[in-house]
Amino acid sequence: MSTDGGHDLRHHGDAEVRDDGGSLVDLAVNVRADTPPAWLREHIAASLGGLAAYPDGRAARAAVAARHGLPVERVLLTAGAAEAFVLLARALKVRRPVVVHPQFTEPEAALRDAGHTVDRVLLREEDGFRLDPAAVPEAADLVVIGNPTNPTSVLHPAEVIASLARPGRLLVVDEAFMDAVPGEREALADRVDVPGLVVLRSLTKTWGLAGLRIGYVLAAPETIEDLERAQPLWPVSTPALAAAQACVGPRGVAEAAHAAHRVAADRVHLVTGLARFAPAGLRVVAPAEGPFVLIRLPHAATVRGRLRDLGYAVRRGDTFPGLDEEWLRLAVRDRRTVDGFLRALERALAGTPTR
Repeated sequence: MSTDGGHDLRHHGDAEVRDDGGSLVDLAVNVRADTPPAWLREHIAASLGGLAAYPDGRAARAAVAARHGLPVERVLLTAGAAEAFVLLARALKVRRPVVVHPQFTEPEAALRDAGHTVDRVLLREEDGFRLDPAAVPEAADLVVIGNPTNPTSVLHPAEVIASLARPGRLLVVDEAFMDAVPGEREALADRVDVPGLVVLRSLTKTWGLAGLRIGYVLAAPETIEDLERAQPLWPVSTPALAAAQACVGPRGVAEAAHAAHRVAADRVHLVTGLARFAPAGLRVVAPAEGPFVLIRLPHAATVRGRLRDLGYAVRRGDTFPGLDEEWLRLAVRDRRTVDGFLRALERALAGTPTR
């Protein structure tokens, strides 16, 4: 377990729905509900006939490159974005890594496990958790930031993030949820003009493939080579390669774009419903742009426990550096699920004293 400053960096949303949480309605895990779709399951299943052969990632790599208009030399396929963080931590020779928090904790955990001393830049609630580039130390030679950021759901302007680029610095942008943003506005994945840029993408969130493990890295060829040398042989399975090729193809891109608009509408429904609990002290970090929202409310730990008793799992926020026990993250779900959750939240709050 990687911990620092009282934060369990290896706690993730799936912990809320394991074991006795398996029967709960899941608003804790940021994987799109009702996925993977039938056509994608069938495509993956069709690949099983080739399991006797070693995986060949060339076609999937070329498909990812074509999806972003990049040469294949700028693409590395990984067993989920989480593997990419481990490769970055182990393969790259950096002296002063900085992680911008609150954000997904695995990058810092991987860096610490690899022996690095990690500095933090903590974004502030009073600033809406917006990035201030001046807060990042000039001496940092590796900067990690999420966009849109998990768990705040803040979408930082692409040019603000790009302004962090410096000679001799790697700028790692976790875009695991960017395909859930309509139009992928503020994306940096296709850019080749930002020095030191490394973009990570995941295919597990939008497509419900967390159990398959598939993602990719986009970076300069020399960085890709460094990361590839640190990978084991055949790191991505044949079914995962088949999934990658399908998800970045025309049908997959079109369906993801449609899903992003649906998620945006469902998020508005959730945020609107949460507004009625403002008298109880509930505050939503706004504007939310990802497939999840971050809320602050008094006695959040107690409310979270009562929600579990009422059949709903939500993500505790106190494991994210920069947040405490008053924060919860809620995955965006369809309107029927959200309405049920809001009724449960009303009941959970009814027995909780307010400030």
